[in-house]
Amino acid sequence: MEELLRIIVSALVEDDESFTITGKEDANGVSLQLCVREDKMGRVIGRQGRVARAIRTVVRSAAADGRRVSLNIENL
Repeated sequence: MEELLRIIVSALVEDDESFTITGKEDANGVSLQLCVREDKMGRVIGRQGRVARAIRTVVRSAAADGRRVSLNIENL
């Protein structure tokens, strides 16, 4: 799932050094943390959070085996 998130975000920000992704898996599911540079944050969040919601939807859909997925987006 981290690789899918990396592909999506790298297409949005066009610079692989502008973000980092960390993930951990536990009994509750998968927790992903996306840290984005402040000047690229608008591309990842989108107007009224539409892009961020779409990214979360795609990542949750990729976990079709029933695992819970949470995505936190923060400043780098």
